[in-house]
Amino acid sequence: MTPTVSGGWWLLLAAGVCEVCWAAAIARTQGFTRLWPSVYCAVFIALSLYLLALAMRSLPVGTAYAVWVGVGAVGTALYGMLWLGEAASTPRLVCLVLIVAGVAGLKWFGAEAVAR
Repeated sequence: MTPTVSGGWWLLLAAGVCEVCWAAAIARTQGFTRLWPSVYCAVFIALSLYLLALAMRSLPVGTAYAVWVGVGAVGTALYGMLWLGEAASTPRLVCLVLIVAGVAGLKWFGAEAVAR
């Protein structure tokens, strides 16, 4: 069953959140030498790709992939800033806002392509 376009966006958001989950935990695997952190990463990698594939049933491939990467990148960067003490300088925050603006633009202008 193909999700609606709206449902595709929700699946894509969930896929991006799953990407943040595995990216945030990958350092704890110590090069995939620790079992449980490695299992956690593998589960969230698989879930993220599965949800991305489902979202691509109703969204353009290029748009879905770009948004997925953007959500993962921004979410992981914010995780690092908020919980790992990484620098939250103004230039870094401006760059994250630009990524969010690009993702929003893809959603906004992607609706035209899907409607055709």
